Amino acid sequence: QVQLVESGGGLVQAGGSLRLSCAASGRTISTYIMGWFRQAPGKEREFVALIRWRAVSTYYADSVKGRFTISRDNARNAVFLQMNGLNPEDTAVYFCAASRNYDGSEARRYDYWGQGTQVTVSS
Repeated sequence: QVQLVESGGGLVQAGGSLRLSCAASGRTISTYIMGWFRQAPGKEREFVALIRWRAVSTYYADSVKGRFTISRDNARNAVFLQMNGLNPEDTAVYFCAASRNYDGSEARRYDYWGQGTQVTVSS
């Protein structure tokens, strides 16, 4: 089992930045594909970014490409999401997820999830 705990959310003005962290425990996540998803009120959970175990390989949703950066530190068993140029449309609960084998954008195919951290961007 893998336990994931997100942190770093908060309230920020449009144009600002936040850095989300996801701390894993239970087992090492060094060989897992790690993803970030978000869910706004009344909307489905949507893919944001993923990073494969070889950290040079990443993939982003078009809506965040060029503004968000996903990274991982396998020694710390952690994943991060640097979010720059935030706008009100980025307001959502952000979730960290882990997959043993799947490296795509379908949330239902991830094996482990955190509880989420709220990000609110004011205009």
